[in-house]
Amino acid sequence: MSQEIKAGDKAPDFELFRADGSTFSLYEQLKQTNVVLYFYPKDNTPGCTKQACEFRDQYEVFKEQNAEVVGISSDSDESHQDFEHTYQLPFVLLSDKGNQVRKLYGVPKKFGIIPGRVTYVIDQSGTVQYVFNSLTKPLEHIKVALDTLKKLNSTVRT
Repeated sequence: MSQEIKAGDKAPDFELFRADGSTFSLYEQLKQTNVVLYFYPKDNTPGCTKQACEFRDQYEVFKEQNAEVVGISSDSDESHQDFEHTYQLPFVLLSDKGNQVRKLYGVPKKFGIIPGRVTYVIDQSGTVQYVFNSLTKPLEHIKVALDTLKKLNSTVRT
């Protein structure tokens, strides 16, 4: 497993396929916006559904803060498409088959088996501004990400 990525670190670049077959590149996205990158255990589970729906409900606020939300799990593209459609998710879900990106970021597993829930706020320079790791507080991820973006944007504007 790679070393855990912390605030102040350079975010590792990666490319994964989107459900529609196109490629998502972190550094290409960072040319346009900040990125809120969140790793979650599994589509259609109670905590992950709450988290995704809260990101959905706050999505316009993230856009106002010049940020794109990107969710990653090891679920299949078909599972992501179903999850996106069922809950009308407006942001990108990426399938990390084999957990290469999860390992690249050093996202820990709970009890050695349950994929962790970790959110990274990455600014346009590729620097990780904040990391929040909590499997049991899915809604807190959205709050801390927005707070971090608001602070980041207030320092940029002044």
